[in-house]
Amino acid sequence: MKLSRRALVVLSTLTVPALASCGGTDAETTPTGASDGGSADPGAFPATISHLYGDTEIVSEPQRIATVSWVNGDSVLALGLVPVGMPLVEWGGNENSSTDWVDAALEELGAGWDSDAAPATYSEADGINFDEVAALTPDLIVAAYSGLTQDDYDKLSRIAPTIGPVAANYTASWQDTLTAIGQATGRAEAAQEIIDDVTAQLAAVGDENPDVQDCTFITGTLGLSDDSIDLYTARDTRSRFFTALGMTQAEVVEENTTDETAFTIPWSAERADELDADIFYTWAAAGDTIEDFQDDPLFAQIPAVAAGALVVTDDEHLTVSISAASALSLPWAIENVVPSVLDAVRAAQG
Repeated sequence: MKLSRRALVVLSTLTVPALASCGGTDAETTPTGASDGGSADPGAFPATISHLYGDTEIVSEPQRIATVSWVNGDSVLALGLVPVGMPLVEWGGNENSSTDWVDAALEELGAGWDSDAAPATYSEADGINFDEVAALTPDLIVAAYSGLTQDDYDKLSRIAPTIGPVAANYTASWQDTLTAIGQATGRAEAAQEIIDDVTAQLAAVGDENPDVQDCTFITGTLGLSDDSIDLYTARDTRSRFFTALGMTQAEVVEENTTDETAFTIPWSAERADELDADIFYTWAAAGDTIEDFQDDPLFAQIPAVAAGALVVTDDEHLTVSISAASALSLPWAIENVVPSVLDAVRAAQG
């Protein structure tokens, strides 16, 4: 299957500078058919999708797809399909309670927020919005990336066939999420093409900047207000982002990951000096600077912080692009987050 017009503007190759070595709409009138995803792969149905809560059989091509949680709506859009409904982005969203990359994809598909083809939206501030999802009369519900419980899954399955989480507690990779959604919509071939494309864009950062590939990293959250430290494991999307650029996760994180299903590890600030890596990533409040972390007596003991080799996303939208990573958000992150990564690599070089 050839890649359609679905959002190639978002998937276009982005270049980064080389370095010079690092030690809502009325659902009744908005079918998913308002899209540019082309037709389903021949012989794609019936399809059986495996997930944490069993197997879901999809007899024919879905026409009304509703999504819950993060990332799933991105993946549907990346395939050139417009959901009938998707959640509001209530943390890190833009003025549309959406994201810049979703907005771009919707515009490309002729379903911008000011159009009749735009998806309905609903709040998930208090959990899955079962009533609003049901009101959309979907024929497929997608929760491939989520923390959906068995009870949540059972409730959604009474509304429509539901793709449950393909890995536990928000640890599914964007690739596995897109693969499952591609199979569920009969677009497995297109999903693989997109995965190959975005993966190549990420790898190109390291290829064009060899010092990136020599770097070790730690991703986590440094809390300036309470001197707290949480680390992200290899199963977290932020860690996967840096790995995809060609970096290696620091041994201290691997050695202290005892729960293979966990994506975060609490860390004592008194052990900050043990967090040895070339660069450290943290998200932070708006206005927080590298100097603020360096001025903190505990955080200054982290080698990367002391060296100024800190990647800080002090804007929620930047943070969401890699914490809720998708085939749409990652090319945006290459353009908007990678420059600060390259700055940290330079700092680590001394």
